[in-house]
Amino acid sequence: MIEHIFGSDATAGTILLLVLALGLALSFECINGFHDTANAVATVIYTNTLPPWVAVVWSGIWNLIGVLVSAGAVAFGIIALLPVELVIHVGSAAGFAMVFSLLISAIIWNFTTWYRGIPASSSHTLIGSIVGVGLMNAALSKHPFGDGVNWGKVQDTFSALLFSPMIGFVLAGLLLILMKFVIRAPKLYQSPEGKKPPTWWIRTLLVLTCTGVSFAHGSNDGQKGQGLMMLIMIGILPGIYALNPSINHSTITQVVALNRSVQPALERKAGPDPVSETDAENDLSDYLKAGAKPTQATFAALAYENNQINAILTGETPFDQLTKEQRKDLRTRIYLFGEAIGKLTKANAFTDPAEKTELTNYKKQLDGMTKFIPLWVKIAVALCLGIGTMIGWKRIVVTVGEKIGKSHLTYGQGAAAEIITYATIQGADVLGLPVSTTHILTSGVAGTMAANGSGLQTRTLRDIVLAWVLTVPVCVFLGAMLFGGALLVILRMGAH
Repeated sequence: MIEHIFGSDATAGTILLLVLALGLALSFECINGFHDTANAVATVIYTNTLPPWVAVVWSGIWNLIGVLVSAGAVAFGIIALLPVELVIHVGSAAGFAMVFSLLISAIIWNFTTWYRGIPASSSHTLIGSIVGVGLMNAALSKHPFGDGVNWGKVQDTFSALLFSPMIGFVLAGLLLILMKFVIRAPKLYQSPEGKKPPTWWIRTLLVLTCTGVSFAHGSNDGQKGQGLMMLIMIGILPGIYALNPSINHSTITQVVALNRSVQPALERKAGPDPVSETDAENDLSDYLKAGAKPTQATFAALAYENNQINAILTGETPFDQLTKEQRKDLRTRIYLFGEAIGKLTKANAFTDPAEKTELTNYKKQLDGMTKFIPLWVKIAVALCLGIGTMIGWKRIVVTVGEKIGKSHLTYGQGAAAEIITYATIQGADVLGLPVSTTHILTSGVAGTMAANGSGLQTRTLRDIVLAWVLTVPVCVFLGAMLFGGALLVILRMGAH
């Protein structure tokens, strides 16, 4: 039974390490539920539209649906922020230290802000921890400062995290003004009265907006935990999770054909000089880390890696017939090749439109071999989000409902904030960018308060902004210190 689940070479130590790592990842998702999912149910609970337990269960169902239909772009976008050498060698001592330090630092800060009832972003927490790990990894490896951080991806991610709350604030305020002009129903713009639920059509509106935010949260925030769980399982059980087991013979045939078709374009840019195994990996890792312009060595490395991918797939061997080492090797080569090609095509390094299209299609096929999320992972993440919401919803709900504006939240304000939150997150999903449900929704509520002339509570906003400002630097520090300490402990324990 154990061999069937974990693989034939799983030892008691491997299983223990896996349980600890997955336990931390799922704990992170539970605390994410304290914060982010609690925002999704804040309006329906605060306005007495639904009893708390009904709201949490309903939100949990739609979080699950959002997680299940998500394509995984955000999950693997998070992984792309990590230091390249740690991702491709995630089963090493440094890889395990990275995973544990990321999760522990994120959990510490998320729990601290939740305990104080301050809406804070799990996305910012996680990304700050990733940057801290990258900086410490560069320092320990004696690389130039910041060399271990994918700054291009960090910039894209922080741009999304920075501008999405502004979008929430402005658009939610404008939507409330538009609603007042179009929907002339005074009851919609009143605050809740005691425990009395609103009229049926207002309840329907708020349930629909809660449903939308819950679905969007699952489709975006839920992916972050999925990405980390897959990284854990790839590192600990590569024989099972390094490659997508659902890839069939027909897909492998298509990949082999594309592999051979793009090789001439790569060799033309590579030049005549041969490249070694080590040089190829180092050249692509350096290109992905530093973000420098591609050199002839970059294309030579790509041509070499593509040849090696071809050699492994020659004969179109099904993945279940590859050895564990072959699976690990193929995944590493696909990761390096695919990420580099994605970056090069985005930078228009290939000027021939036909070549660019062919390389883009080839990358998509390769991504399908390594970027997959099993159904049980999606279900586990969704359940933990729901459990976390059930445990910790109250602190955040009270803050959103009563402590952002000087007057209590009205039905219309809640609806406007949630509609904009849903739309913004769905837009980020299309772009594969992680955004913060917490930041968008709380900014949206603040925007409706400003548009309504309700006034804003300076003390609460100060605490929220302070938490937002401190989240990244604190988590950079925590991630760096925990990574250094975890790596030291694991090395002393003799982990490999």
